[in-house]
Amino acid sequence: MNKHFHDSRYYLARAADHAKLGLTETLEPAVSRVRGLGRDDEPEPEPTRLESVRGRLSGLERAVSGRVGSARAVVSRDGSDAR
Repeated sequence: MNKHFHDSRYYLARAADHAKLGLTETLEPAVSRVRGLGRDDEPEPEPTRLESVRGRLSGLERAVSGRVGSARAVVSRDGSDAR
């Protein structure tokens, strides 16, 4: 009797696997169509902490380089007058 239950369980598991494969194959066009519809409306992902820090640092670099350039111009202008 135990052998019959073992066999029944085996064939039931195979039937479930085949049913899952069949449903996946049948529903694949609908699933891909629905997934394609939602992609246009997805919001942009928020930047990670690292990306936001890098962005702030690049802004600071631009600000500092501008200030250094203007300070060099002032120093070179004052130095040319002293000669």
